[in-house]
Amino acid sequence: MAAAVRRPSHVLLFTLQSSVSPGVGGSGSTCCRCPLGATYLRNMKEKLAQNKLILKDELKTFLHLCDTRDDVELAKNVIYRYHTENRNVTLGEYKFGPLFMRLCYELDLEDSALELIKDQHLRGFFSDTTSFNILMDMLFIKGKYTSALEVLIEMKNQDVKFNKETYVLAFAICYKLNSPESLKICTTLREEALIKGEVLSRRASCFAVALALNQNQVAKAISIFSQIMKPESIICTNLNILIHIQSNMLKTLIKILKDAADGNLSKFVKRQEFSEEVLAKARKKVKDVPALLAKFDEIYGKLHINGQVTTCTLDTLLCHTPGDRKSHMVLLSKRTVSHRTFQPLSQSLWAE
Repeated sequence: MAAAVRRPSHVLLFTLQSSVSPGVGGSGSTCCRCPLGATYLRNMKEKLAQNKLILKDELKTFLHLCDTRDDVELAKNVIYRYHTENRNVTLGEYKFGPLFMRLCYELDLEDSALELIKDQHLRGFFSDTTSFNILMDMLFIKGKYTSALEVLIEMKNQDVKFNKETYVLAFAICYKLNSPESLKICTTLREEALIKGEVLSRRASCFAVALALNQNQVAKAISIFSQIMKPESIICTNLNILIHIQSNMLKTLIKILKDAADGNLSKFVKRQEFSEEVLAKARKKVKDVPALLAKFDEIYGKLHINGQVTTCTLDTLLCHTPGDRKSHMVLLSKRTVSHRTFQPLSQSLWAE
């Protein structure tokens, strides 16, 4: 398990992959250095200098061509001009925000992105959820949790709709800040979401539980944990152990660990896994009760023999980026001819 967990710095990129425009990527980002791209760049500079109208498709193309920090500085000026000319006709228009944010993501320009998204003169330009999600994720990866919280607050002030990924990001930011204030923000957002009938993901709820435990709000942690659907994940398993530790429910704690170690399961059924860090806290809690300590050490040995102990910390598990589901890719790799056109699949996909 330890080998499968990536660095926690990549915490939430997975939550964005489904919402970022596929055309935003930088695989062809050398365009501004080719003759045609350089000409386009020069023409855009001339348009700015001559105060000419900038069209939607021109801005879209220009943002796709940008590949350096200097290009982004020019792009900022183009964006200001475009938004000034079109601020009253943005409803239903193409959303440039995700395209610009993805560009900043690739070039590590989180400060430029933060500057623009908070600029009141650009109010309405970043009116979509994805733009805010990308920036919060970018700041989270860089460890700039306070700035990420500023983006979250700005998002709420602009009345931009939260989606499932937003709540994961919001609760993760609050968890990392780990303060009474961040717990209050997390609690408020969660309560508002439930009032609206939003269904919070298990991952978001796990961040909220972990934050409550870190702030010694055990009753709140228990309340949130009790509402998690299907709490069978490795994170939920370890959070449950921590809840029992901090609630002093030591006999129940030992029983949970014993059942996990002694369970007569098929080799095809995945056993519960426990973090070494969490088990160390459990041992520290029972060390003053000789009878429980002896049972714990026996169970601990069995868990190790069964391969049910991971060196990953709870923080690493929480911030682990889930891998992509590969079922569709497996099917794609097996099929080489389109069922509809009978052409090679690589060609028929473009046709379809």
